[in-house]
Amino acid sequence: MPYPIRAVLILTFCIGIVAAAARVEAAGDPFGNVAGSYLVKVDGREVWARDPSIRLPPGSLAKMMTALLILERADLRDVVTVSLEASRETGTRLGLAPGDRMTVLELLAATIMASANDACHALADHAAGSEKRFVGRMNARAREMGLSGTRFANACGHDDPGLYSTARDLARLAETAMGTPVYAKLAGLEDGWISTADGGKKFPLENKNLLIGRYRGAKGVKTGFTGRAGKCLAAFAERDGNRVLLILLNAPDRWWKAEEILDAAFALGSGAPPGRP
Repeated sequence: MPYPIRAVLILTFCIGIVAAAARVEAAGDPFGNVAGSYLVKVDGREVWARDPSIRLPPGSLAKMMTALLILERADLRDVVTVSLEASRETGTRLGLAPGDRMTVLELLAATIMASANDACHALADHAAGSEKRFVGRMNARAREMGLSGTRFANACGHDDPGLYSTARDLARLAETAMGTPVYAKLAGLEDGWISTADGGKKFPLENKNLLIGRYRGAKGVKTGFTGRAGKCLAAFAERDGNRVLLILLNAPDRWWKAEEILDAAFALGSGAPPGRP
């Protein structure tokens, strides 16, 4: 039985709406399941994203907030005495011993570049007297910044049910951190070395962000990995007058996918049509 003309027109109109919505979704999320959540900004404008407001564990991307607070509230020349608690940190670490003394600046370099948990914990102790009190300051600063999808439970990013963030919040945090000259400088270094205040111990540093020195224009920001968070990355690159920020949460193939997405974002910034290059 033929359909009434009115019904056919309505059906055609609805199909058109669905198709248009699908095209918009494809343009807004051209990289599929590259990560549990991702977000891309070009020159400060959000262009692509997948679930950017979903709350996920950020791993050591949490250290961006630790470093930001230290830069805002501590003297880089201060000498920090490593506590027993900091020396007992697990995961990636320098190998600091209780009583080791290092400047805030050198511990920051270890935190940002090498993601060293003992250095990070030592900074938290120095700034607030204990990591617990420092975490309170982290959460207060998150509220000040309007990071409504973020909560911290420790200074270093260890897995904890009370630690989570979103790609959109982390993008804002990364932008703020990279807006401080010292953070931007340290995040863009390939390698270096630091030493205790008496010069008795020296520690080589290599940036865990493999884009630095390999991807043209890469300048930061931070890497992260834990069992629950998976492989995470906040990447910032600048090229030919365009600035691209990428957040990847739980991205199994983060390095190759990061380069692919950054290339596409720079192409978009140069005037090429959106989507995959």
